[in-house]
Amino acid sequence: MKAERLFRVLGLVDDDLIEEAASPAKGRGGFRKWIAAAACLAVLCAVGAGWLITGGFRGMGASAPGESGSGIASDNEPLSVEGTTFMSYAGPVFPLTLAEETNALTAERETTWDFAPGAYHDGTPRQWGASVADSYTLVNITESDQTVTALYPFVGSFTELEAQCPTVTVDGQEAEGTLCVGSYAGGFQGVWQSDGQGGYVLDGTTLNLAHPDSWMDYKALLEDGRYLDAALGDGPVLDIPVTVYEFTDFQAPEGYDAATQAVEFTIDQEKTAVYSYGFNGGAWDPGTGWQQRSYFVPNGQRREKDRKLLVVLGEDIEEYVLQGYKDGGCDRGEELEGVSCTVTRRETTLDEVLDLLCRDYLETYAGWQYGMEDGAVSAVPFALFRRAVGELMVQYGPVSEAVKDRYADGRLDDIISEAMSQERVLYLAVPVTVPAGGQVNITFLLWKEPSFDFGCSGSENVGLQGYDFVTRLGSNLAFTEQRAALTNAESIQIQRQNFGFDLEKGVTEVTLELETEHYYLEIRPKE
Repeated sequence: MKAERLFRVLGLVDDDLIEEAASPAKGRGGFRKWIAAAACLAVLCAVGAGWLITGGFRGMGASAPGESGSGIASDNEPLSVEGTTFMSYAGPVFPLTLAEETNALTAERETTWDFAPGAYHDGTPRQWGASVADSYTLVNITESDQTVTALYPFVGSFTELEAQCPTVTVDGQEAEGTLCVGSYAGGFQGVWQSDGQGGYVLDGTTLNLAHPDSWMDYKALLEDGRYLDAALGDGPVLDIPVTVYEFTDFQAPEGYDAATQAVEFTIDQEKTAVYSYGFNGGAWDPGTGWQQRSYFVPNGQRREKDRKLLVVLGEDIEEYVLQGYKDGGCDRGEELEGVSCTVTRRETTLDEVLDLLCRDYLETYAGWQYGMEDGAVSAVPFALFRRAVGELMVQYGPVSEAVKDRYADGRLDDIISEAMSQERVLYLAVPVTVPAGGQVNITFLLWKEPSFDFGCSGSENVGLQGYDFVTRLGSNLAFTEQRAALTNAESIQIQRQNFGFDLEKGVTEVTLELETEHYYLEIRPKE
């Protein structure tokens, strides 16, 4: 019942409120109107709105009120084999794999979990997370040298890349790795609505994100190899001709803090699509093709994008009308004189537009939106981020053959922002040469945050930290042995596990069964 408990804590169990917040407004004749979530949801609890509108917290988007996220265990009661289903799922520690297929190498693996008190990666003095040293011995069983590319997968996002990306040593010497990035690891689902009988049903849309919420979700993602193949391949090319209208040199009368400018036009929806960037609201009539896009006029005080574009794919807009309003409602009778701007039209490609907007987003918006330090933003490789945006556009966004409802209004802001924060599997690629008849030792050191239940949820598992580990998922290595160890475990209590550790008896090192795909460890810090 994890989501239902969270709803009640947040006071968001009002069905009418949920449905109203999650859907565009509908008027007569199918007329629709929206205001960007950043503006219209300010009256809601930020946490609750995140679940309802964004698909929510990590690992929670696939769960209905009254249901477990993965079907493994309800009410967070663990099964002996799989462990607890957490509200926020951090993903497993994956095994090393190779870019090449080879029978020339075998591998041994030893993974050490370090629970040193106060070892949080940013220096915060609390017992949260673990430093993980994932070590491999690659053995060459042939009489010739073997040069391969070792690929180390880890769950992450661009917003936390600086903290999540492993460091690597080869035979004790620090080595450089090249980052490869997979696409969004989750899916989409609708909004949960009351069925009128005390239960909940999905509305059939794809408005919400559905993040992975169990190791089985990652198994489905990785086991056939296609996800890795795509990550190592070339990204999409979007050299599609577009027409761009850029709005600059904004003016508005003083005394109107929410002064808004709207642009109205009518299109043939079979021949034209319009995307926006930097716009805060919109309205449209699917029956006639009439559209309105609007933005709050930049005033130097409001924290928002100054770059504002309309991107037209297909036949160009024949004519448009600019109109000022007193606020973002853009209601008739609320027109405001003295609102003006300069509109510049140019023809280019969608690739060029995405290049421009991704750079603009990283330079002016990403840091404060996600609380990232300047160094963390600069650590995001532009080419990889730009590729992720293109992949989201092609897979699920405006140029997809099956556009998700979440992106149907063509807000490029949403595509770019979510490519930044969405969870994905990343790979650290390290070239290695294993000498004939010899071996090479590779160690990946990473910080692993736990899966957990939210403190406001009322769950009996608040304070419990969960860690998942998989022995062979997505790996083409022939493992001969895998071991696991704990260090600095004096400050923790093991609540649930299937590793076989026994702290009371001093058993902190175990040999794992290679036939067991999944191991889990759930701990609580000692008071």
